[in-house]
Formats: sequence, C-alpha cells, structure tokens
Amino acid sequence: MKWKQQLNGMKAYQPGKPIEEVQREYGLEKIVKLASNENPYGFSPKVKEFLESDYTNHAIYPDGYAQNLRTAVAKHLGVKETALMFGNGSDDLIAIITRALLYPGVNTVMANPSFSQYSHNAEIEGADIKQVPLKDGKHDLPAMLDAIDENTAVVWVCNPNNPSGTIVSDEELSEFIQKVPSEVLIVLDEAYYEYVNAPEFKDTLHYVNEYPNVLILRTFSKAYGLASFRVGYAIGNDEVIAKLDPVRAPFNNTILSQKVAIIALEDQEFIKECTEKNEKGKKQFVEFCEKHNLNYYPSQTNFILFEVKTDSDVVFKEMMKRGFIIRSGNALSSPGYIRVTIGTEEQNEEFLRLLEEVLKEQGVFA
Repeated sequence: MKWKQQLNGMKAYQPGKPIEEVQREYGLEKIVKLASNENPYGFSPKVKEFLESDYTNHAIYPDGYAQNLRTAVAKHLGVKETALMFGNGSDDLIAIITRALLYPGVNTVMANPSFSQYSHNAEIEGADIKQVPLKDGKHDLPAMLDAIDENTAVVWVCNPNNPSGTIVSDEELSEFIQKVPSEVLIVLDEAYYEYVNAPEFKDTLHYVNEYPNVLILRTFSKAYGLASFRVGYAIGNDEVIAKLDPVRAPFNNTILSQKVAIIALEDQEFIKECTEKNEKGKKQFVEFCEKHNLNYYPSQTNFILFEVKTDSDVVFKEMMKRGFIIRSGNALSSPGYIRVTIGTEEQNEEFLRLLEEVLKEQGVFA
C-alpha cells in the first residue's frame, strides 16, 4: 500500500493505563487513576440530573454547527459566535490546525517537553518540527522566537504547559506575540485555563481581537469533568476560523456532548468548588516534595510533575501494584520525574503514604 512515508515507525498516542487492565494485571479491586488529569470530582450534579432523564434521539445527526452550544459559549466568554469552532476535544482541533497549515517544506515551533500531539500531528503532515527545550520548566519564548523563520507556519504555546504545569506570564506572552510575524499562527493551548490563579496570568481573549494570528484552545475535558464527551473549542479571528472550519469533520460533536457541555457551562459554582479543592490538594504534594527535598515544578493545573530521584518507570509500576495509575516521566521526556493528577484529599493522602513507602524501598530516603 502507498502509505505516507512519515508514518514509518510512528506509534499511536499512549494514554495512561486503563483501570480495567490494571485490575486484571494485579488482581486489585480498588484502582485510583491519577494519570490523565481528569477531574476527580467528576462533573456538575446538574449534568448527572440531565443524563438520568435524557431522551435524546441518537438516530439523527447532530447539529454540525453546534448552534446552541456556540451561543452559550459565546455568551459566557463575551465573544462573537463566528469567533468559535468546536472540536472532538482539543486533540481534534490540533489535528485540524496541522492539516490546514502544515505540509512538507514548512515548519512548526513548540516547547519540549510539551503536549505530544503538536509534534505527532506535524510529523504526519510531513512538516519540519523545531522543539525548543523548556527553561526551568517554562517555555523559553525568546529561544522559540529565534527558532521562527520564513518557513514557520505555526507556533504552539501550551499555557499552562503539559507536563510541567508551569505558565507563561502575560508580560512575557505579550512581548512574544508582538514579535511573532503576522503570517505565523500562534496557538495558545489553554486546556487547564480554569485552574490558573496566578496573578501574572491574564485572560488572553483580547489578543484575538488585537492580533488576527492568535488562536486560543480550551476544553470541557478538564475542570468541567466531561473528558469522555470530547468537547473542545477554539477562539479566533473570524477569518482564521473560516479558513479552518472546512477542515473540520461535518458532525464532530455528538448531540449529547453538545447538550451536557451547555449544562456544565452554566454551573460555574461547581467549577469554583473543584478549583478550590484542587488548590488544597496541590499543597499536599508541595508539602511532601519539600519535606523530602524533591524538586517540583510550580503547577497551575490539576496535576504536578515532581522528582522521585530514581527510575520513573519503577515508581510507575510499583504504584500500580498498590492501586494507583500515574504517568512515568520517561514517557513525558522527563526522566526521574512522575506526573500525578491531583486527586481528592483522601486519595492524595493514601497516594503519598504509599509513594513514601516505594521511595524508601528504592533507597531514595531512609
């Protein structure tokens, strides 16, 4: 068959291990998944109430334009409806962007490590990939700016960054945006936007109006707890959205996903409660790291990347044996570290107690 040459040797995205697989492998009844940055508190009770009484006709196609959801999100953000595009999660939007703008002969600039789907999709399209190492866990924007040349089509800023959880300040971002050539699309991936509380991080919506080459990505998969419903959205200049939209699959959001996203959006009190609990949970991990002199990155997300001073894969496997699924830093270009989703207070307590046990067994500390 006449496969794309770029597919040779490529591997599919490897998510965190599913709960059922770990249960079978280790004979465990209770499993806590802290690997994929999902909301441990689930979704709004209003969504649960709706799902229990829903009589949606799933035999018909959904509204490809997602008009009701579009109206709700536009009102919530204070933007025009034509400034929005919806995707089957942010992953879908990333694929749309790369399909529309990347091809052999052009290049794309991104941080490393950052979200793997930027480089994965760029590789499929045959574009050159320029990865700029993080500096102290943060995007090195001056170095990324230097990497941009006349063949650059897209530059990605994951803010907050996955897997480090760090942010780019508004001052740094503003200076960067001003200097990026107007023909280069700047993608601000803000999947964890709702969790950020740092004063140096400002709302970025105004950049869309000031700079036509800025596109913002956000999602209902994280703080809203709707990961399995797959709803992400892009906010951008009307002309940019109009160029990208033909690349989008005709019915890329289901009827049900559009309905629950609207309901979830209305319950901002639930989001506030989740983010407040997340902050308390984050402190549990920070205190553990400082107690044991383990380096960690100051996270503005619902996960934390921190040092274990031993083989990350060993810690990953030992924690699975004890009923906790996490991500090894080896899979995230961060050897010697693990990335852990911040769970409930009880989950965090049990996790950290067992992690201390594992690290003692590995001789990390007495």
